[in-house]
Amino acid sequence: MLAAPLFTDTRLEEIHRRLVEYYGRPPEREVWDPLKQFIYSMLSSRTKTEISLEVIDDLEERFGSWENLRNASIPEIEDAIRAVTFPEPKAINLKAALEQITQRCGSLSLDFLKGYRTEKIRLWLERFDGVGVKTSAAVVNFSTLRRRAICVDSHHLRVTQRLGFVGKSADARETESRLMEMAPAEWSPEMLDEHHTLIKLHGQQVCTKNHPKCHACPVFDVCPAGAGG
Repeated sequence: MLAAPLFTDTRLEEIHRRLVEYYGRPPEREVWDPLKQFIYSMLSSRTKTEISLEVIDDLEERFGSWENLRNASIPEIEDAIRAVTFPEPKAINLKAALEQITQRCGSLSLDFLKGYRTEKIRLWLERFDGVGVKTSAAVVNFSTLRRRAICVDSHHLRVTQRLGFVGKSADARETESRLMEMAPAEWSPEMLDEHHTLIKLHGQQVCTKNHPKCHACPVFDVCPAGAGG
């Protein structure tokens, strides 16, 4: 007698398919080296993408190298990143992280991480002050490391909770773990990146924090907070 097939949760695939139909395929990401992605992700928390991109470009132009950024004073760094949210603690954490990377590795580079297992990379990154699961996921998935991970930002967390994939008290780590369980094994790192981008876009444009546009939502009928709420 054949064993009954295991239940396969295809909800994430269905959500992804509908969002692609609604928004179209996101533009291909400009993939950076791990250090640049690390710096960007440390600064971009709770900051609009366009502002974060302007700041990272300004840092490169102003300092010329990440070593010069590392060697700058905290007031100089704080002034350079003034446009992001919480520039004071971010300046402190960023300078400390760049100094510690240099001390631990002998040079200011994260290229050596490509020889590590994904989980080891994330644990290594999360030892720095100001670096959590969101930043470590961004570095391993968005950078040239291109590993399997899902970066869960505030938009992703909100949308995932409303869809009922996790409880309302779930944090980014728990949410990513659940989504990785649901994601098809054949989804590449690039596909997981695309999924993050689509969910983020949906959270920004339709499934907003205070006034979600449920009437325009392409997943309204399968959303407990919408159709079933």
